[in-house]
Amino acid sequence: MSEKSGKLLKITLIKSPIGYNGKQKATVQSLGLRRMGHSVLIGDAPRIRGMINKVSHLVAVEEVVES
Repeated sequence: MSEKSGKLLKITLIKSPIGYNGKQKATVQSLGLRRMGHSVLIGDAPRIRGMINKVSHLVAVEEVVES
């Protein structure tokens, strides 16, 4: 699957994954989030959107248009 060019997602961990099941903790780690308040920029892709949907209650997502 190809990523859409010029579109990035800023993902921020807003809630701790402690107390949630192991799959959700692993998904947060796979997104590259390490601690509360940590943000990462990731290219928009269907597989990333799927991971975000699984942990949507733990993260905040913003769309960033790359110029």
